[in-house]
Amino acid sequence: MNAQAAGTKALVFDVFGTVVDWHGSVAREVRGLAKARGLRVNAVKFAKAWRAGYRPAMDRVRRGEAPFEKIDVIHRVILEDVLKQFKVTTFTEEEKAHLNLVWHRLKPWPDSVRGLKRLKSKFIVATLSNGNTGLLVDMAKHGGLPWDCIFSSDTFNLFKPDPGMYLGAADRLDLKPEEVMMVAAHKADLRAAAQQGLRTAFVKRPHEHGRNNNPDLASEAEFTVNAGSFLDLADQLGC
Repeated sequence: MNAQAAGTKALVFDVFGTVVDWHGSVAREVRGLAKARGLRVNAVKFAKAWRAGYRPAMDRVRRGEAPFEKIDVIHRVILEDVLKQFKVTTFTEEEKAHLNLVWHRLKPWPDSVRGLKRLKSKFIVATLSNGNTGLLVDMAKHGGLPWDCIFSSDTFNLFKPDPGMYLGAADRLDLKPEEVMMVAAHKADLRAAAQQGLRTAFVKRPHEHGRNNNPDLASEAEFTVNAGSFLDLADQLGC
């Protein structure tokens, strides 16, 4: 086992991009719906535009400029803007509501379920996501993700990288921050966790933004572990 990771008792996971393929899943559903309605929509650009609205919306909440809302609500507001941007005016309310729930149906990366099951044999495995609880539960059922526990933004009414998310997860598990390892494909998330005393595991997801379209895959000495997949992480943690 990685010596720096000794004493770790729980792994908490970023979900969008780290555990599941948001880009491919959303683009596929948009492409299918557009085809069924006889519309020409660039599904890849649509998926990226929808995702691009996510961080600014959360930042407004974190600055106190907007009230806390579940990600489902935020996603729907962004969706309305993206539909206007792509000049899509013919979707029914039912179609828009169903499309908004695509985030509940995101497909896990090929190594995610096997890797999580191996990691779960030795550690508590939990989400620590800006998604809401209902979304994360649906996603787990849909993709067979074997979480022990789900921590979401509405667990704490906060969004990462608020310190209360990282410290809150440790507190709920009755663990010290240094007994918890944040697992993410996003370096900013890991650095925010490390500032609160958590250990960190960087998992490389080269296809997060589309095929081989992730520019920042370099290992970093500051992270406790750098891994190429959840299976590699399980190997390094002795699972």
